[in-house]
Amino acid sequence: MSWAGLAFTPKRREKMWRMIDGGDESAASRHDRIRDAALEVFAAHGTSDATLQMIAEAAGVSVGLIQHHFGSKDGLIAAVDGHALAVIATTMSAPLPVSAAEAIIEAGRRVNFLIAERLSVVDYFARMLVTGTAAGTAVFDALVTIGVRQWQQLADSGATDADVDVTWAALNPLILTLGTIILRRHLDRYLPEPFTTRAQLQRWEQAVNTLIARGQLRG
Repeated sequence: MSWAGLAFTPKRREKMWRMIDGGDESAASRHDRIRDAALEVFAAHGTSDATLQMIAEAAGVSVGLIQHHFGSKDGLIAAVDGHALAVIATTMSAPLPVSAAEAIIEAGRRVNFLIAERLSVVDYFARMLVTGTAAGTAVFDALVTIGVRQWQQLADSGATDADVDVTWAALNPLILTLGTIILRRHLDRYLPEPFTTRAQLQRWEQAVNTLIARGQLRG
C-alpha cells in the first residue's frame, strides 16, 4: 500500500476532522462552538492559565481540531478578543433616543442586557481590564469614545447643564458599570440574591439611572 495515496489534501484533512470530531456540524458552527467555549474558560481562568486541553474539554472537541481552526492558542485568543469587542460595540454603539431621559434608560437597558445575556463576554472584558491587556485597552477606549459622542449629543441638545464636563459625563457611568462588574462577587454579600438575577439587575439599573439623571442632566 502506497503512502502517497494517503496525502492529506485540504479536502481530505477536513473530512478527517469531521470523522474524528463527528457529525454533520458545519465548520462555522464548530468554529463558533470552540470560540464560545474558549471565552468561558478565559473569563474564568484568564488566558495565561487556560490551556487548549481545558478548552477542548469544554467544547467537546479535540485539541487538534482547535489547532485546525485557530492555528494556536494566540490565534484563539485573537478570535475571542475580536468576538468580545464586536458583541460590546454592537450593543452599545447604536444611536440613543433624542430625549435625555429616554437615552439614560436605553443605555441602562443595554448594559443590563450584556450582563444578563452575555455575562461571559462581560467577565472576560473585566479580566482584560484588570490584567491590562491590549484588547482590554482597546475595548475601554472604544466605550469611552462612544460615551463621549453620546454625551456630547445630549449637551448639544440642551439636555445637560451648560457647564457639563462631557468627558467625565461619559466616564462616570462607565466607572459605575465596570466597578460593579469587577466587584460583583463581593457585592453579592450585600444583596438578598446574586447580582446577576433579574431582580437585582433591575434594582441596580434603576439606582444608576437615577444617579446619572439627577447628577448629569438638566433638572
